[in-house]
Amino acid sequence: MKSVLVRIKQYLPDSTIAEQGVLNYILSNPDKAVQHNIHQLSEYSYSSASTIVRLCRKLGFQGYRDLQNSLLSELVVQKQDRQQRFQHMDPHDQLTEIVDKITAKNISSLENSMHLVDMNVLKESVNIICNSDMVLLFGIGASYLVAQDAYQKFLRLAKPCYCSEDIHSQYLYAQNARPSDAAIIISYSGCTEEMIHCAQQLREQKTPIIVITRFYNSPLARLAAQCLFVANEENLFRSGAMSSRISQLNMVDILYTAYLNRNFDNNTQRLEFNRIPKSKSD
Repeated sequence: MKSVLVRIKQYLPDSTIAEQGVLNYILSNPDKAVQHNIHQLSEYSYSSASTIVRLCRKLGFQGYRDLQNSLLSELVVQKQDRQQRFQHMDPHDQLTEIVDKITAKNISSLENSMHLVDMNVLKESVNIICNSDMVLLFGIGASYLVAQDAYQKFLRLAKPCYCSEDIHSQYLYAQNARPSDAAIIISYSGCTEEMIHCAQQLREQKTPIIVITRFYNSPLARLAAQCLFVANEENLFRSGAMSSRISQLNMVDILYTAYLNRNFDNNTQRLEFNRIPKSKSD
């Protein structure tokens, strides 16, 4: 089921002025909003109870109580995730415990990310790639490794694409992008200054942007045409990307496979044609 907060974020650009007060209040104060009855929420958001009821139905809920219960469940899961965030850091762990904990964390990240996938967003993202002349891939650090993986995949399907580790080259590609291109920006935090700069340049060039990022209303997410969210399970001040990288790679696999399936026969033939023969020593 699609996340309550994701639904709200996606509907926000199309909402009425009256609805925006309610939506912005819930996004800014989810822990408070979930405790308010409908009349309290209408008071704090400067709206009316009837506006809230209509809004809940537009978001796919039967009413305010349905939205409230769904949001409460979502916040409980997020709280549990935050509590578990540091449980893997124990200097006294044996090797078997490290294997168990890291594997469990990666599995949890993949499962939680799966629940954040919005099928309409995924479909539109594939449309953008299918209709593009070239795919431009952006990322730095561990996110660049994910971008490089996407580059290798699309290259095997003979989809024109670009990926460079050099950030200045990424700046230049963003500055010279065309509306007929598609940009995929990968950033777990969604706050990386270099990626925000690239996104701003791409927006100026009217190049559609797909962002793979954590579930958060980040500056980068606000610049995107489409956002593919991964679970928000790692501290931003982490020693190295682990479960976030796994979730981002999984999202790339999903996007790539969905693209491949759009023209399955031709793409599978292209994969076979581009198969690299193994050496005799292998």
